[in-house]
Amino acid sequence: MAYENSVFSNALRHYENDELLKRVRNGDKKAEDLLLEVNLPLVASLSKKFLGRGYDYDDIYQVGALGLIKAIKNFNSEYNVKFSTYAVPMILGEIKRFLRDDGIVKISRNVKGISRKIMFKRDELTKELNREPTVYELAEYTKLSVEDIILAIDSCSSTQYLYDTVHQDDGSPILLIDKIEEKASDDSIILNRLVLKEMISKLDEKSRQIIMLRYFKDKTQIQVASVLGISQVQVSRIEKKILAKLKGILKDY
Repeated sequence: MAYENSVFSNALRHYENDELLKRVRNGDKKAEDLLLEVNLPLVASLSKKFLGRGYDYDDIYQVGALGLIKAIKNFNSEYNVKFSTYAVPMILGEIKRFLRDDGIVKISRNVKGISRKIMFKRDELTKELNREPTVYELAEYTKLSVEDIILAIDSCSSTQYLYDTVHQDDGSPILLIDKIEEKASDDSIILNRLVLKEMISKLDEKSRQIIMLRYFKDKTQIQVASVLGISQVQVSRIEKKILAKLKGILKDY
């Protein structure tokens, strides 16, 4: 009986996937969100295979869900395979990439060395000036170019995805920094980027995940809600609160 129920369940899911995929191909966003929800149990099942490696289940699950979203966006019926067959390696690949890289982009030893020097010199200059130095003051003090300083700080920052290109509804590219700072001078843009990087790194885990998924992974609020296990209303409320906070702080710089 259990076997028959399992076969029926798999057949039903396959039918649901096929119907939803047809609607997704026609641009139905609700169908895309429903397809994600229907297949999240697959992500849960695969995520459990990676337990015991020093990572929280929720972290692995969320990364796997991103793999599922990629599968939904890239699947083509001409592949002549079940959606689940196509999705499994996409989900596993995303999880394995996360475990391999541990979420950190590898950077050169030279950049790491410059970054350590900059951090040390920044502390020195902060004590001397009795305040945080500007990027230009730091450049003059270290005898390095402004570009080298920004590159080094950017490369070693946990919020390096600030410079990833995402897209608006009309398809035009945009960065999170562009959504927050408007009509800023070249000087203030450089300073604002450093301030933003510091601010985002200090957000709580859920807020940081929402910003990363919404603006660096280009996910809808409903997709983010599914990945994080919260409601779309919560995602919207938290997102608005974060952006308002960032805008308010940038006015002081």
